[in-house]
Amino acid sequence: MDHNSNRTTPADALVVFGVTGDLAHKMIFPALYAMVKRGILNVPVVGVASSKWSLAQVREKATDSIKQAGKIDDRNALDHLLSQLQYVGGDYNDLGTFKALKQTLGDARYPAHYLAIPPSLFATVIKGLGAAGLADQARVIVEKPFGRDLASARELNRIALSVFAEDSIFRIDHYLGKEAIMNILYFRFANSFLEPIWNRNCVASVQITLAEDFGVKSRGAFYESAGCLRDVIQNHLFQIVALLAMEPPAYQGFGAVHSEKAKVFQAMRPLQQDDLVRGQYAGYRKEPGVAKGSDVETFCALRLFIDSWRWAGVPWYLRSGKCLATTAAEVLVELKPPPQRLFDDSAPVAGRANYLRFQLSPNSAVALAARVKRAGKEFVGDQRELYLLDEQPGEETPYERLLTDAMAGDGALFTREDAVEAAWAVVDPVLGTHHKAYSYKPGSWGPKQADALIAAHGNWHNPQLPGAAE
Repeated sequence: MDHNSNRTTPADALVVFGVTGDLAHKMIFPALYAMVKRGILNVPVVGVASSKWSLAQVREKATDSIKQAGKIDDRNALDHLLSQLQYVGGDYNDLGTFKALKQTLGDARYPAHYLAIPPSLFATVIKGLGAAGLADQARVIVEKPFGRDLASARELNRIALSVFAEDSIFRIDHYLGKEAIMNILYFRFANSFLEPIWNRNCVASVQITLAEDFGVKSRGAFYESAGCLRDVIQNHLFQIVALLAMEPPAYQGFGAVHSEKAKVFQAMRPLQQDDLVRGQYAGYRKEPGVAKGSDVETFCALRLFIDSWRWAGVPWYLRSGKCLATTAAEVLVELKPPPQRLFDDSAPVAGRANYLRFQLSPNSAVALAARVKRAGKEFVGDQRELYLLDEQPGEETPYERLLTDAMAGDGALFTREDAVEAAWAVVDPVLGTHHKAYSYKPGSWGPKQADALIAAHGNWHNPQLPGAAE
């Protein structure tokens, strides 16, 4: 059997494991509805879960989910989606469940199996699909996290590859489906003016901040098992680093992009304890599901080095946290000051040197800061931003884009095995061995110890929302 024959064959059915769960309710049904409205989902959707539900209940759940995500503005599309829905209830450890699924799929030959289930069940379901003969010419779509550390990621990849070919495994990091993230890749390689300065000769440091102004909400128990480093930094923030740091791909095609991204992770210096500052917001230990004396971090700041020809010696500062001052994601690439001070006011003492800023959320924007002389005889100026806003109404949601791509067999926005393992290898040394988490006040920018981490390169850039005071 040729594992790769289905590479570009569109999927003729979508199977959603965990269809009665939270992810399906919040993200997947609204994305499927949007796909039907666009006319790009015309295949059966088979939900699978261990719940003893009727098909009517699943259809009700889907309708409710789409209502909550927005309004039902196309009754025909909703009816079409509901008519495509089918349901198989049963235990994932029971081969009978997979046989029932096979029967429900009928003559569908290229199903895409979406595992919207806890990671602890991935292996069970993948083996079940293999045993029932449901993996030949099929694809599997897996939600992150891919493992909890290097060893478990390798084991998960080994199991997945024992049943599916690598190019039939679609590892979703929904962050990569965001318009603003794709914008980084485009902006870098569609413009020629960046390349000459995009290296250690001109870049002083890079900062990436992903901040949320809310706490763990009802996910305390989940957070206890994950923490900020595993939850967002090792995947979302590392992916942004890879897009900013990668070499130009050698050809047009997502294989080339994946290869260059993997090389960035392989060039990252493994983290040591002192590269990391962990924080925990005051009140976290009182959240439901959280251990009384928990040391799990809800904030993490780290200093990272990429030991490659392009980036040797340039520090990358990453931080993310919950209960911070605002909800935003932003990249700041700070350039080195000019080599000679011809004007007294242009030393970086007067603030930052020139920089390039990518705002990823809540809006997508690119800004370039340059100094401009004030009117008058003195050579005194101000730094101003050239600002490009790139907000497009009606853009696809990340899940809509990723599901559409996976169904079509387009792997551009998914993560490859070698990249997953190389990223885990960077954080592995500090997952178990690290300094204690410092407490910080909700609504602040995290523990002040994070300021010492970046002190050699100035201070953190705190994203400002439009309308906020500077």
